[in-house]
Amino acid sequence: MDGSGRETNRVLGATASPRFVSGFSTGSNGSQRLGGKVAVITGAASGIGKATAAEFIRNGAKVIIADVQDDLGHAVAAELGPEASYTRCDVADEAQVAAAVDLAVERHGHLDVLFGNAGIGGVLPQDDMASLDLGNFDRLMTVNARAVLAGIKHAARVMAPRRRGSIICTSSTFGVLPAPMFAMYSVSKATTIAIVHATAEPLACDGLRVNAISPGATRTQMLQQLRLLSETAPGLREELKRLAGKEAAAAGWVLEPEDIARAALYLASDEASHVTGHNLVVDGGYTVHK
Repeated sequence: MDGSGRETNRVLGATASPRFVSGFSTGSNGSQRLGGKVAVITGAASGIGKATAAEFIRNGAKVIIADVQDDLGHAVAAELGPEASYTRCDVADEAQVAAAVDLAVERHGHLDVLFGNAGIGGVLPQDDMASLDLGNFDRLMTVNARAVLAGIKHAARVMAPRRRGSIICTSSTFGVLPAPMFAMYSVSKATTIAIVHATAEPLACDGLRVNAISPGATRTQMLQQLRLLSETAPGLREELKRLAGKEAAAAGWVLEPEDIARAALYLASDEASHVTGHNLVVDGGYTVHK
């Protein structure tokens, strides 16, 4: 960079200054903040992924819903309309991640956004180090961390020639502030943040942005499963009471999937053209108060 900012603008793909109305950028497409963009979202058949797919489509994007829940995935695609389509994608298999990316390019001509959102919580509890299940740990790392890197790799493969693109990876507040009952999950999500930090600079040279979102307790199927499990695991019950109980809800720490979807929309849009290597924590202030 020569000090004028011209190199940074070139690297991060900035264009002419967007218009702003009431504090929100309208860009060149009015309210369509992702007008003309194509996105692949993994884990998009439910929860945060589904909410993000809907938010992206409302803002003008075409979305490939990538998931392993076939019936649900097809139903979500039908629900969201002609701008959505479903493909089966087990993110633990790199070839399937590559195929989802290639499908977006084949069907729509290019890929602008990859949201690596698929993840698992693993077998609980995870706080007994003396009897740690390394098979469970390996599975967590494969789905929550290695798959993120595979997504970055294959998104970069098709985005770099066009010198533009946004890659978003779902981490967790547990990746920022580990929770003992979720120790190995916390490790996998901290690794996701590390991957984002490590890949952001080299990919900036190709005009790409890489960021993470770390949601707090969010009303998803995973949270519901944890609440059911808490009925038979007293230790987990106390952990969840702090994370997602009445006090947490009253403090605003329990989020809706749409809250995370709006954060993803920002990172996917041109409004975030200078944001890369960042972990956007969306938790109602839980980690700050903790």
